[in-house]
Amino acid sequence: MMDRRAFLRVVPSAAAACALPRFVRAGAAHAPALSVTPLAERLFLIAGGGGNVVVFDSPEGVLMVDGGSPERSADVLRVVKERTGSDRVHTLFNTHWHWEHTGSNQVLGAAGTRIIAHENTRLWLGTTVRCKWRQREFPPLPREAQPNQTFYTRESLSFGGEQIDYGYLPQAHTDGDIYVYFRSANVLVAGDIVSVGAYPLPDYTTNGWIGGLADATRTLMELTDDQTRIVPGIGPLQSRTALQAEHEMLAELKIRLSKLLAQGMSIADMIAATPTVDFDAQWGNPELFIANSWHGLVHRAWQLGVSIV
Repeated sequence: MMDRRAFLRVVPSAAAACALPRFVRAGAAHAPALSVTPLAERLFLIAGGGGNVVVFDSPEGVLMVDGGSPERSADVLRVVKERTGSDRVHTLFNTHWHWEHTGSNQVLGAAGTRIIAHENTRLWLGTTVRCKWRQREFPPLPREAQPNQTFYTRESLSFGGEQIDYGYLPQAHTDGDIYVYFRSANVLVAGDIVSVGAYPLPDYTTNGWIGGLADATRTLMELTDDQTRIVPGIGPLQSRTALQAEHEMLAELKIRLSKLLAQGMSIADMIAATPTVDFDAQWGNPELFIANSWHGLVHRAWQLGVSIV
């Protein structure tokens, strides 16, 4: 019942590749080659190393958005060096804390890279996270691997001739999600807010919920136009039309699932009620999405002091 995206979400991770069991390291050594897609002049996408990685090669230095998984970090950084001619990364953005996106933090942080993230992402990377829906416990990263520059709302950075806007997307996939928008190139890096071929998953263990995902996709739509290339957390480039379809799905399912929860339904009851049936052909198996959304709605109601029944 697990699709490709769900599988990528539960690949075992560790603080560094050298700490992985021998059979995992051997599997990484025989992993498929990474692919590189040009996005604009000096801007490219590396795929296949866990989460998507966007690289900007500028006169001011190399800038990355996300770093792939710990198992593939060495491969990702090798491609970065081959493509840019530099073995130093000036700046790294973390779109959120999940390890398939923060796998290069330890190597780059130890080398002095500036790591920018939302403050909540720094907090999650600095503590043990018990992720129930993945059935995994993620230990804290070493201090040098944690973000060393954080923010709370939105900021801009002029870097290498490009204007880079980045902002917070509250309590969506997690409670530390951010977007990174390369304004001149018209490329938006959306992290796991944008999902391809599978329902986006609110990580309720770190305060994600379906309403936040709906709000986040609306915010991203406001940043984009029909020419914007949108980089999802995993998968190929997306258009504004695809983003709008995801927003409409999330907005509608937030209403449907909230009504079912108000009736006192359990997760099993919700799944049996098939509230996603008219979306499943596009988004796939809904069971984990419904289960995570149920937990997120319950937690959100608790935060707001709202009685469910």
